[in-house]
Amino acid sequence: MKYASVPLNQNQNGWLKDDRLPTAYPVLIGDTEADWVVVGSGFAGISFARRLATHAPHLKIIVVDAACAAESSSARNSGFIIGLPHNIGSSTAELKKAQSYRDLLQAGIAQLATVIEQQGIDCEWENVGKYHCQVDTRSERVLKEYTDNLDVMNEPYHVLDQDALYQKLGSRFYHKGIYTPSAILVNPASLITGLAEHLPNNVSVYNHTPVMQIRPGKVAQVITPYGTIKTAKVMLATNALSRELAPVTSQQAAMATFASITAPLSAEQRQKLPEMSSWGLTPVNAIAGATLRYTQDHRFLIRQHVTPALNGRITAAQTYHATRLHQRIFNKIYPQLKDVPITRTWSGTISVTRNGAPVWGELKPGIYTAGGCNGAGVSKQTIAGTLLADYALGHDNPLIGAMLELGKANYLPPSPVLDVAIALSLMKERYLGRKEI
Repeated sequence: MKYASVPLNQNQNGWLKDDRLPTAYPVLIGDTEADWVVVGSGFAGISFARRLATHAPHLKIIVVDAACAAESSSARNSGFIIGLPHNIGSSTAELKKAQSYRDLLQAGIAQLATVIEQQGIDCEWENVGKYHCQVDTRSERVLKEYTDNLDVMNEPYHVLDQDALYQKLGSRFYHKGIYTPSAILVNPASLITGLAEHLPNNVSVYNHTPVMQIRPGKVAQVITPYGTIKTAKVMLATNALSRELAPVTSQQAAMATFASITAPLSAEQRQKLPEMSSWGLTPVNAIAGATLRYTQDHRFLIRQHVTPALNGRITAAQTYHATRLHQRIFNKIYPQLKDVPITRTWSGTISVTRNGAPVWGELKPGIYTAGGCNGAGVSKQTIAGTLLADYALGHDNPLIGAMLELGKANYLPPSPVLDVAIALSLMKERYLGRKEI
């Protein structure tokens, strides 16, 4: 009998704070029943459970996770909440699709802001925008395409040269950058754990309860190591992980990204920088370049290095390699801060689809999913989970149409063809962006 693969990161999430330990939910022990089972406690799963429970308080809803919200991929990202689509295109149809996508992202942000305010969730929410920067002058075309897209969407932005970027970022590493004010920065671990801890009373959460198998039927059986849940309906909030649980051929692949965070800068070390408030930076090449953040408590985050993780497992050796890589990158960007050590490195997975479209809706009778985040997960997966609950309950919501307009994910070949295709794609992007780091 074949069981689902269980994701594993041999590292610890660097966003977790020792003085803010998340609520410890129990392991599911023994058999039980529920109206709905949600597999995964990331942004899609939690928003789905909240919406479902709010609309139908009579339903018994169970959320299970192989680990917990604090160790989920949602908690391990870089903490950018983006309200704009990455790419727009030039046709009227592409523009309409981009506008629909923006409506979805903005709705996700508004929903998060409302819950955070109502529940008093402390997640270091900052509406400070972000910088999109190039190192290589030959990347000018990429930035020009980015500003053209912003013009089409009527979004405000500022162009900054190397000297202006130094005053904002404390580094002359970048040749040029675009600042957009619409992005939000958060501590993602504090955000997702806070959301999970403030679910309605008809939702029960079980941590460290991996789902090994789903036996479909009019009453499905969700098999976990120490108990079985009988349920009418299941929502898979696993993205590309545990692909064996999906009743259809997977249309998404898991990729691991790595991040490191430094020790807080001392007062003496901060004197080597211009006076700075917290900020976030994305590179023109997301595969080769480095994502950076400067946090409220004077630490630097470096995210760089993408590798296939089709089974969701990351080893200690891979983490060690990323630590050494990130230290070299940080020293290159901030040569004046070579005495600042990295204190933690961790990984998280993103789900990518071949054409960038989501995997969303009812896969088979009674089994739903919201996946295919494609690296833009916080606001996108929040609204995707919410709309899926509306869709499953038959509630009218005009944004369901916008979600459907994003299209369907294209077919992905199985391994080993998929492995080779991903390796070649990453190799190409690293070569094209080799001057960006």
